[in-house]
Amino acid sequence: MSEPLLRVRDLRKWYPLRAGLFGRARSFVRAVDGVSFDVAAGETFALVGESGCGKTTVGRAILRLVEPSAGRVLFDGRVVLALRGAALRRLRRDMQIVFQDPYASLNPRMTVGAIVGEALEVHGIARGSELEDRVATVLRRVGLAPEHRRRYPHEFSGGQRQRIGIARALALEPRFLVCDEAVSALDVSIQAQILNLLAELQQELSLTYLFIAHDLAVVEHLADRVGVMYLGRLVESAPARELFADPRHPYTRALLAANPVPDPFAPEERAVLEGEVPSPIAPPSGCRFHPRCPLAFAPCPLREPELAAAGAGREAACHLVGEAEAAA
Repeated sequence: MSEPLLRVRDLRKWYPLRAGLFGRARSFVRAVDGVSFDVAAGETFALVGESGCGKTTVGRAILRLVEPSAGRVLFDGRVVLALRGAALRRLRRDMQIVFQDPYASLNPRMTVGAIVGEALEVHGIARGSELEDRVATVLRRVGLAPEHRRRYPHEFSGGQRQRIGIARALALEPRFLVCDEAVSALDVSIQAQILNLLAELQQELSLTYLFIAHDLAVVEHLADRVGVMYLGRLVESAPARELFADPRHPYTRALLAANPVPDPFAPEERAVLEGEVPSPIAPPSGCRFHPRCPLAFAPCPLREPELAAAGAGREAACHLVGEAEAAA
């Protein structure tokens, strides 16, 4: 089996909460607290979970848009967190991001041509007529006309703006894209168009995606594998088809049960999670999900479960899963 394109090991991002005269850190917000996974070349790995679980921070930490507090990230054999200066700039050509909000992520003072072509100029790849040709090519690739390069972002719809954001990310011909809630701000009909575009681009350009989302229907449509996050930790990882058919972690089951079913005759039997998501400043002892878990038992508040094998190509961080595997 070939080496994964991306390896993430024990990634952490803690934000200090400072107080006092000297601004010393009194506590920390544990936004990401020990996340590990691999992404193979050409696949789509989706991160899902409730708002605030840390999935966006994982994506940004991998790209060094926020500096991780600890951990290890390897991209195609390169140690990402050790790179500086010119070496880090070269890595940017291979790793890009599509942001969630197509309204806030584009500079309203720049034309589309300037937005898409900026990275080509910064990296010294193209100038003059060659730059215009490359911008026109990437605009066509995402379903926009070359003439659009003279317009400003406010002259486009939300779906068209997201296409511009995708074009900007593709301008450097990257191998890996972080899609951070790339369709959540769009209408449902436009979401389908953008998802189909992303799937076509992946096939055409051999792209690898880290797809961050909270909409499970979108994830089921696009992802090859899925990682489920809760309170800064990865609690389950599995191939998409198997995870949706047979979730192993109680939190994953609750997420899937809460997903709307487009069938008016389907029985409305849903397992509703009780209680609030605990604070990432002071997460619960043991399993972080145990205060809300309907299956919690004696070991749950005492020991934090690690991701362990839960079948072929599957992992889950749950004491019940560990006991079942041991018995098997």
